Amino acid sequence: MAYTAKQFHLTGLDGISDKQLESHYKLYEGYVTNLNKINDQLSQLAKDGKGGTPDYNELKRRFGFEFDGMRLHEYYFSNMKPNGGDLHDGDLKSKIVETFGTYDAWKMDFINTGLVRGIGWSAFYIDNLTGQLFNVWIGDHEHNHPVAATMLMIMDVWEHAYTGDYLPTERKKYAEAFMKNVNWTVVEKRFSQVKVGEVAVFA
Repeated sequence: MAYTAKQFHLTGLDGISDKQLESHYKLYEGYVTNLNKINDQLSQLAKDGKGGTPDYNELKRRFGFEFDGMRLHEYYFSNMKPNGGDLHDGDLKSKIVETFGTYDAWKMDFINTGLVRGIGWSAFYIDNLTGQLFNVWIGDHEHNHPVAATMLMIMDVWEHAYTGDYLPTERKKYAEAFMKNVNWTVVEKRFSQVKVGEVAVFA
């Protein structure tokens, strides 16, 4: 099946301009296009009996980069909205406080994760087996995803996400702006749909 780029219509974000978002959407659409090309090429190589060839192997390696590039951007755009503000009291906030001590401590850890040197993402996860919350650094798109965990929120910190509005050295300013635009309704919905301990990981 061919993937289709989703249409996002974010406008009026605090500290992230519409122009920045428009260029980012185009980059996202490129991941969708490239993923479809890879799938078509892999299918043709398999039909031609060329599975396991160098060309096939390289496309298989590339698949994770393009697929995750598509999905991470969809999570990213979906977990933002104008006037997001801070998380209100509820089950997710209670769990954050239980894990990190305070909401502000979690928020600082999430931002600091996004300041790790290099290209990548700051991601907020829940362990599906234990319910533990944690923030992780994802390098590129396909590296360092925790197994049997659900992503609750993601922040893109590749330079293309913010250098239309900020200098490359001003990533922290961008991260602080991102936190003003979190769509907590979406993040809380992701959290509420996790059934802790019910993942059939072990026989």
